[in-house]
Amino acid sequence: MRTALVHYWLVNMRGGEQVLRQLMALHPEADVITNVYDPVQTGELFYGRERPRTTMIDRLPYAKTAYPMYMPLMPSALEALDMNPYDLIVSSESGPAKWVIPRPNARHICYMHSPMRYLWDQRHLYRKKLPALVRPLFDSVTGGLRQQDVVSSMRVDEFVANSSFVAQRIQKYYRREASVVPPPVAQDDIGPPQSPEDYYLFAGQLVSYKDVRAAVDACVALGRRLVVVGAGPERKYVEQFAGQGVEYHGRVSREELVRLMARCRGLLFPGVEDFGIVPVEILASGRPVIALNEGGIIDTVEDRVTGILYDRRVGLKAAMVQFEEWLPDFKPGDAVRAAQQFTPEAFARRWRAVLAGAPLRPTGDLIPVRPIRALA
Repeated sequence: MRTALVHYWLVNMRGGEQVLRQLMALHPEADVITNVYDPVQTGELFYGRERPRTTMIDRLPYAKTAYPMYMPLMPSALEALDMNPYDLIVSSESGPAKWVIPRPNARHICYMHSPMRYLWDQRHLYRKKLPALVRPLFDSVTGGLRQQDVVSSMRVDEFVANSSFVAQRIQKYYRREASVVPPPVAQDDIGPPQSPEDYYLFAGQLVSYKDVRAAVDACVALGRRLVVVGAGPERKYVEQFAGQGVEYHGRVSREELVRLMARCRGLLFPGVEDFGIVPVEILASGRPVIALNEGGIIDTVEDRVTGILYDRRVGLKAAMVQFEEWLPDFKPGDAVRAAQQFTPEAFARRWRAVLAGAPLRPTGDLIPVRPIRALA
């Protein structure tokens, strides 16, 4: 059976690329297809393997850095590919990938990291950043792309979401059911639980939707120590509070991040993520999470077992007070066991179930008590 793995673009190594790495391991003979390939940033994926096939987008000027500018061209670039040789197509999408046209008797599975946010639920945030004169053009382009996105969903035989949160959005935008296969979270370099120190940890990109400001404000108000790891435009806000218990570490090595996770009092996670890799890594370290009760976190953290989940009306500051009251009841072993449900081995088992045509059924070995449709 000839297989193609279609990934939106390969310009950096982030969560989507880690999923692609696992899919490549599970489909070692598959051809990899992408819109743009940067061998400097993602060449490690192809050691000992044939380099990916690219669409015409890769040959356009400055494609490796200016690829978002070519978004309107990507549907036709993908549709122009000859996919007739392939029996199985696996598209990996949070940018254009599922737009390819399979032959009638081919099987097309779409692993959805997220419906494209700039077309759907965060369109207004992207629009707000643009000059007023450009916004009508943005509205016109994204309106057309949304229609094409819905059309491309009709070429998919089976949707697989990385979380129940993403599965809900697939249902909302495409009117399609999706099974849930969480992404693989490597935990081999994380050691056994250690005695915690007195700091809370925030780790991630310092961008507005991750809401590092909420973490900073809550810790300053409560007089708690906060270690911030990451980089981005919100850095200036974080650095304003240096000397008030807030320590900005910037980007750190993997080894240093593992050490900080193992020793933190808990992770502060006030943003809304499609899944959220860092909370699972924190659980694997034997530490709890304080998180906004929205998004992919509901699949990974169980309230008052592996952390505290709070609603917006409660806020992070009040949630931290609840957390400190609950913390003596926390058992590191519960967190480590929860993280084991998201290993690469668990991903491989669930993926093989998808390939075998396993029927959708209520969640079995996932954490959330909310009803979702997932592969056990």
